[in-house]
This record gives sequence, structure tokens and C-alpha cells, in this order.
Amino acid sequence: MELLEESQKNDCVADDFVGKRVIDREGIKYGEIKHIHINSKTLTVSGVTIHQGFHNDYFLSADYIDNFTNESLLLSRSPVRNNVQVVDIDGHKIGKIKRLVKDPLTNELNSIEVSDGFIHSKIVSKQDIWGVGEKVILRMTREEFKKIH
Repeated sequence: MELLEESQKNDCVADDFVGKRVIDREGIKYGEIKHIHINSKTLTVSGVTIHQGFHNDYFLSADYIDNFTNESLLLSRSPVRNNVQVVDIDGHKIGKIKRLVKDPLTNELNSIEVSDGFIHSKIVSKQDIWGVGEKVILRMTREEFKKIH
């Protein structure tokens, strides 16, 4: 009986988390849980769909998930998302993320397409991303960014 009680103490209903806020270790809010995805073979959480405003849903794989609490989903790291401001290593504004370029097999981020707000955009490798939070910080100056083809 103790084993059953112990397992029930850790059990929860996925529906209970829908609508709860999603935050990272710095307290940045990324939206609310829309769906929890379960792997049908392993019966483990494979990821979550996050709702962040009008037509702005995105998927985060399980490797972003640190912990579910009574009020939140805590992320282990900050995700790279569309429409987020991109700055250079010195904090100067470069543009916004227009598109995430992911590996079709693994859904792993390969690069980002950064728009300067006009008609120009450039592809930046994920290795050139220094930090992710409220903004994405690149490992280059604005002048180095301008030289990307």
C-alpha cells in the first residue's frame, strides 16, 4: 500500500497544467502552457506547446523542462523564439528573429534568420548566439553582423 500511495502522491493530471505560466530561472515569462505532449511509446512528457499571444504558439522539447510546480512550468534554459529582439555583443540592436531554422529530424535549432526591420535578413548560426533571455545576444559586433552574406 505504501508504494501505491507514494506513486499517487507524485501523479498529476496533465490538464491541471494547461494555462499555467512558463518561466525561466531569471523570472522571464514565456507564455502559458497550451498543450503537454506525451510520447505514446514511453508515456513520458516529450514537450509542451506554449501560447504567447495571438497566433504565437511554439513547441519546447522536454530538454527545456526543469520542473512543474503548482503554479508554473520552470524552464532549465531560455528558448530562442520568433520576434525576439537580437542585439550584438555590446548590446546594440540588430533586428528581430524572423525565422528559426531547425533540423527536420531532431527539431534541434541550427540557425536563426534575423531581419533588420526592412527587407534584409541574414542567417546566423546557433554557434554565434552568446546568450538567450528577453533578447538574443550574438557573439559578434554590429559591424561583423553586417558582413554576413
